[in-house]
Amino acid sequence: MDDLLATLKAAAETTRLRLLALCAHGELTVTELTQILGQSQPRVSRHLKLLCDAGLLDRFREGTFAFYRLAERGASAALARVLVDAIPDSDPTLTLDLERLEAIKRGRSETAATYFRENAARWHEIRSLHVAEGEVEAALLRLFPEDGVEELLDIGTGTGRMLEVLGPRVQRAVGVDQSREMLAVARTTLEEAGLRHCHVRQADMYQLPFPSGSFDAAVIHQVLHFTESPAEVVAEAARVLRPGGRLLIVDFAPHALETLREEHAHRRLGFSDQEVAGWCRQSGLTCGPVAHLPGDPLTVSIWPATRAAAASPQTALSLSGVSS
Repeated sequence: MDDLLATLKAAAETTRLRLLALCAHGELTVTELTQILGQSQPRVSRHLKLLCDAGLLDRFREGTFAFYRLAERGASAALARVLVDAIPDSDPTLTLDLERLEAIKRGRSETAATYFRENAARWHEIRSLHVAEGEVEAALLRLFPEDGVEELLDIGTGTGRMLEVLGPRVQRAVGVDQSREMLAVARTTLEEAGLRHCHVRQADMYQLPFPSGSFDAAVIHQVLHFTESPAEVVAEAARVLRPGGRLLIVDFAPHALETLREEHAHRRLGFSDQEVAGWCRQSGLTCGPVAHLPGDPLTVSIWPATRAAAASPQTALSLSGVSS
């Protein structure tokens, strides 16, 4: 009861309730929140710290920025949602806050659109060389579990497209990328799609900031050809999968287009089935049938793999040589 009273006390202040309501609508920085609230940064930061300490908000570092959002886990997460839902929609202060939030989101969208326009030429050039993305996504959906996936990880999320495609099938999804510009594009993508249960984080794919066995499924979409060590990326993806978890790798089959290496920073010119299967085996994954989608001249391959399910207590006893 003491913990509950402390949590309620942390929320029992006008500015802090406004912060909870705003952070329920997406990830926001201190700077953005000060713009909306019209208060000083030190004051807003103090309120945010109290809410985070109470478990009502989550805080995520991204370079020199920190993002805040309504807590998703922990004893106070459900209470945070109850408190936000209890605020009347007609409240004039909240209405004004949400109008200012929409203005900030429009600014984000414009920034993301500018970045996308400036880089679209190189993306479109590569897309013209392989099968239509709609066909790739349809094949990916056929291989993705239709139910039973609570948490999904998208490694190298880029524009957030995989979260947009697979997000409706999961309860929670996280996309990671090292590029802040790409994460800005991804946040706009998710906001426009209304996928509040999907979010993105800045992270290194070689050292994912998640405990082992955190996700039911993971996807690595058109990422490995940029990496120095694809096998290490696959191993790290396997580490964060739960027993029985599924990994989907999407990339190019072997090709000879040196221009992709010279002009688009591709480190590898595609991968063979045997090569990918070897990485999966080394990481404790079992490969399934590969889907090949021929294009002109690039072929897109989808390699599905599954982490072994946890042994039952009976099986564990048998393997250890102990009679049941």
